[in-house]
Amino acid sequence: MSLGTLFCALLCITAPLFAIVGAEDPYRFYNFNATYGDIYPLGVRQQGILINGQFPGPDIHSVTNDNLIINVFNSLDEPFLISWNGVQNRRNSFEDGVWGTTCPIPPGKNFTYILQVKDQIGSFYYFPSLAFHKAAGGFGGIRILSRPRIPVPFPDPAGDYTVLIGDWYQKNHTDLKAQLDRGHKLPSPDAILINGRGPNGYSLTVEQGKTYRLRISNVGLQNSLNFRIQDHKMKLVEVEGTHTLQTTYSSLDVHVGQSYSVLITADQPGKDYYIVVSSRFTSQVLTTTGVLHYSNSGSKVSGPIPGGPTIQIDWSINQARSIRQNLTASGPRPNPQGSYHYGLIPLVKTYILESNAGQVNGKQRYGFNSVSFIPTDTPLKLADYFKISGVFRVGSISDRPTGGGLYTDTAVLGADYRTFVEFVFQNNEDTIQSLHLNGYSFWVVGMDGGQWTTNSRNGYNLRDAVIRCTTQVYPKSWTAVYVALDNVGMWNLRSEFWARQYLGQQLYLRVYTSSTSLRDEYPIPKNARLCGRATKAKIFKGTTSSSFLAWLGRERPI
Repeated sequence: MSLGTLFCALLCITAPLFAIVGAEDPYRFYNFNATYGDIYPLGVRQQGILINGQFPGPDIHSVTNDNLIINVFNSLDEPFLISWNGVQNRRNSFEDGVWGTTCPIPPGKNFTYILQVKDQIGSFYYFPSLAFHKAAGGFGGIRILSRPRIPVPFPDPAGDYTVLIGDWYQKNHTDLKAQLDRGHKLPSPDAILINGRGPNGYSLTVEQGKTYRLRISNVGLQNSLNFRIQDHKMKLVEVEGTHTLQTTYSSLDVHVGQSYSVLITADQPGKDYYIVVSSRFTSQVLTTTGVLHYSNSGSKVSGPIPGGPTIQIDWSINQARSIRQNLTASGPRPNPQGSYHYGLIPLVKTYILESNAGQVNGKQRYGFNSVSFIPTDTPLKLADYFKISGVFRVGSISDRPTGGGLYTDTAVLGADYRTFVEFVFQNNEDTIQSLHLNGYSFWVVGMDGGQWTTNSRNGYNLRDAVIRCTTQVYPKSWTAVYVALDNVGMWNLRSEFWARQYLGQQLYLRVYTSSTSLRDEYPIPKNARLCGRATKAKIFKGTTSSSFLAWLGRERPI
């Protein structure tokens, strides 16, 4: 059956589903086919992972509260999953697309994700979460627009563009994975790409006098990057779903996994200008360029490539502290973002997570609080749902640093639903960290050098801290965030440095309630794949949307 035929079948059959999801919320359908293909980002042939034949993959366009039906076909020769960086999957961690929540899609099979971008706006991206697939591509942008009746704190731009930046290796992703499996670190990346293209490969055409929105995401593997445009200023307007104070920058640090929206105005003489992306905090600075092309350009790019910051940490910290929430702007709802007074809510618990690097059995590993994560044979969420014992243990990682040596375990932290907590990320290493929490956004209330203590709270921003889902932790420094645990599920907290994540610097946060109400958590999707020790478990089908569920229950070859 062709992809087009399947799309039509999906469109016709899924309508009854939204009696469950919410008849008032629109739905959008996507078919993604993941394949291997030849790509030439650096001028030589490489094997990449394509989505619908594209590298990077196509954007996902949506509006607040939309239901997204994304049918993913795995045409690779190994299991595959897509995760949705920044999409909160509220009440539904089954759809999160990481090994701890979702069974992989076998080669030649498909899985239909049923997502809702509930109460969200902003700029995010999707990526392949298994093995080391991310080093081969398979990523693309996600944009969630505000509903028409919700005011946005800036005029509609003349154009709205996704800009995916990231470091890149010429080696095949399987070779990189094999090197990690042997217990070795990876070398420095070979280059930086802009939307899948190397030096001067990316071009953006603008009209003089008009303003454009750029949604910039760092989809790379390990390097913080600085983004700038020759002779142009950037006005920051949104960070991972939060409208910000509209501060103007000449360059912007984008750490791994982070997303920013900026406005640029084509207010310079009509010619071409460099778009520059360079690595931060590296001994050897990697730089790539693209072109901002004025439609009335009379000359090509010329002159030296504009320089940017390189190893300056204080510069980056000061910029990070300047990024603040716009308290009067509406978010996904009409009420102002500042109406939630997070600084007045008592903390129930503090988790202190210290980053670790070391050797386990002679091989390189990474972790938090001395625990280096190892996956189990069964996704943790399925084991939790079906009450399968022996898969994981809540509390298998301490909520404080232990000071002991690094060891392996399936790290799961326990947390109670509807509590307000603090996470402190302590980085005693010489390298910057970038950490992400699935299922949530958090207030970045403080960051500074040295060791965190309770006295560090005296310097917290308890009024207009930016809300985001990925934060940097500078070398020999700490970052503190507040989180309202209002989303039941099993949620991945990880390093966005992909080798560190792969070698154990991740854990799962189990946000638990004894309630079985649909207001708190959805049941397991009727089309969920089962694997590991959950293979023989039974999913209650019920009578709702039986034709749709029967269709989803079949395995469809491409």
